[in-house]
Amino acid sequence: MNMHEALITFFAESRALLHDMEDALLRLEEAPDDADAINAVFRAAHTIKGSAGLFGLNDIVAFTHEAESVLDLARDGRLAIDEALCELLLHCRDHIELLVRHAESGDALTDSARQHGQALLARLLARHGKAEATTGAALTTLPTTQTEAEALPRDAEAPENECWHISLRFDTDVLRHGLDPASFIRYLGTFGQVVHIATLHEWLPPLDELDPECCHLGFEIQYRSDCDKQAIEAAFEFVRDDCQLRILPPGSRVQDYVRLIHELPEDKLRLGELLAACGAVTQREIDEALQEQQRGALRPPLGQVLVDEHVVRPEVVNAALNKQNDARARQSQEAMFIRVHADKLDMLINQVGELVIAGAGVGLLAQRNKDGAMQEAMSSMSRLIEEVRDGAMRLRMVEIGDTFNRFRRVVRDISKELGKDIELVITGADTELDKSVVERLGDPLTHLVRNAMDHGIESGEVRAAAGKPARATIELSACHEAGHIVVEVRDDGAGLNRERILAKAVERGLVDADAQLADAEVWNLIFEPGFSTASQISNLSGRGVGMDVVKRGIEALRGTVEIDSAAGLGSTIRIRLPLTLAIIDGFLMRVAGVHQVVPLDMVLECVELSTALAPGQDYFDLRGEVLPLLRLREHFALQGQAGRRQNVVVVKAQGRKAGLVVDELKGEFQAVIKPLGELFAAVRGLTGSTILGSGEVALVLDVPGLLDGAQRARPGAPARTPRSGTPAAGVERVSHDPARVSH
Repeated sequence: MNMHEALITFFAESRALLHDMEDALLRLEEAPDDADAINAVFRAAHTIKGSAGLFGLNDIVAFTHEAESVLDLARDGRLAIDEALCELLLHCRDHIELLVRHAESGDALTDSARQHGQALLARLLARHGKAEATTGAALTTLPTTQTEAEALPRDAEAPENECWHISLRFDTDVLRHGLDPASFIRYLGTFGQVVHIATLHEWLPPLDELDPECCHLGFEIQYRSDCDKQAIEAAFEFVRDDCQLRILPPGSRVQDYVRLIHELPEDKLRLGELLAACGAVTQREIDEALQEQQRGALRPPLGQVLVDEHVVRPEVVNAALNKQNDARARQSQEAMFIRVHADKLDMLINQVGELVIAGAGVGLLAQRNKDGAMQEAMSSMSRLIEEVRDGAMRLRMVEIGDTFNRFRRVVRDISKELGKDIELVITGADTELDKSVVERLGDPLTHLVRNAMDHGIESGEVRAAAGKPARATIELSACHEAGHIVVEVRDDGAGLNRERILAKAVERGLVDADAQLADAEVWNLIFEPGFSTASQISNLSGRGVGMDVVKRGIEALRGTVEIDSAAGLGSTIRIRLPLTLAIIDGFLMRVAGVHQVVPLDMVLECVELSTALAPGQDYFDLRGEVLPLLRLREHFALQGQAGRRQNVVVVKAQGRKAGLVVDELKGEFQAVIKPLGELFAAVRGLTGSTILGSGEVALVLDVPGLLDGAQRARPGAPARTPRSGTPAAGVERVSHDPARVSH
């Protein structure tokens, strides 16, 4: 992987980490004692900072470092986690996302964004400084030298005052190299407190043999500091080659190291890496332990060497070994997964689509030539192609839960802005659908959630007066149903106001004042462009530019949207979407020589239309039910030759049934959806195109759009027949299974 590819990976992983950080912060706001949540936030910030440093993204490193410092204080319990801190960290998370986005695009930060970042930085420093002010002043003088009897053994238990234990042995020639041992010990006092020191002089030679330029002393030091082991060892950086240094962590902090080991990302398999990552050992100590390991004939394990050398305590080593085993097991499981670029999946889907088209062409040739052996072979091949198609489509399936979780922050922020107590409930988060559908579903859902919070949910006083709980609920749910995915946005608010909607519709001339409309027809009025019943315009809604956008967005996904509402109980907006946009099972028809396709799951049955219907009659009696007819020839103004007889394809969408009048029924067909060009952008009732095995182009019909157009064209058409149970007038033959119709 070159640097450019690594940078792209960093940006992608940063977005995922920021998403995890937001989720953890929202959990932390609800439960400040949630240790897993604060650790998740810290890990995300630490990973982003470390990775950004590799690419020289200094702005990200500098800002994230200060946020990480505050998080470290909160994680250690030295800073109280409250709503104000969570609010600050959420704003910091947003600013980090902004920095990442600008680094990805290469654009410079605007002045307002830079000023906002500086304001956040000042708030972070204030939080950090307030905590630092409580830290005791460092002791900068060297304590009195103790006798050898007072020296602490290297393997002694740490005292109750939670001190580090530093065992220091200087080489004989350290003074000749211009280094003063006392100065290094004194330097420790600048960032901690030297609590106790014992000077060991057992290596001193007789007085007549003593060389004043040689050092024969050792030191055992008890040291209190909030720094980690790496920082303490760095104090002896310049004398590292002239001394033997051992640093034991405070005894009461063994559990802290064990906890840190468990919290480390599970990507380190070597014991030394795990111990170094949690700060229990330094790289120098690991290198020395490895050298000691190589010297021994039996070559004991690295962990045993570290324990024997009093570098680290056994409890920490055992925790690291357990973590090591868990990491190996996890890596073994993750070895079954690979990361694939989305463009490669799109290319695979396109190739599978072309394979479907080519297979249909071969099958058509076999049918025309009446070659039985080839037809049998094509039957097996078609089955395999269908399995390959389904397998390829499953590769693009992702869980909708990630999209739903984005709205936790939306609900939190808007509820605070509106002064309403609203809870978001998510169900069916593991429901899978096509990645391209998920990506395009976010904007319509945002409109629906915002409208539900602004218009649907009442204020706390109104809810209390109505006997409702003070906390309102918005529920996002998803489930599979008959080859589709159904997404619902449900609230327990006041529901839609039928009278207000009708009054607004009459005022705008959308319906007549004396019109008798069913509830579903009234609710659908809110999808009209520019329609709004809001008494005042806010920054959330009221301009009438939301719900029509929702409907257009859903229809662009070949989906439908419908509303259920009850006064005082709330509303449910139900979105029905196809599982995929690439390949569908369709029903093929021909009208005036033009091939047309409708999704197979919308087809109920096919019937033959009698010539007994009156000219221009746009409905007929189907077993006692009035079925509106839509003549596709007239709708699309097609001039081709008509068939010998006309047929009706009965379709159902959004709870409405209608009959599409066509010339010829061709049967089931696997349609590979291709987008329409700009030339067809203004043609209503079309959603795409597909290529047949013969090479001809077939148009994919937008059934909901056709039904909407037909309803607007015939607002006075009857909805149901007054009689039922009688033979269908004008119907000669009924086929309830569209698959039985041959090409």
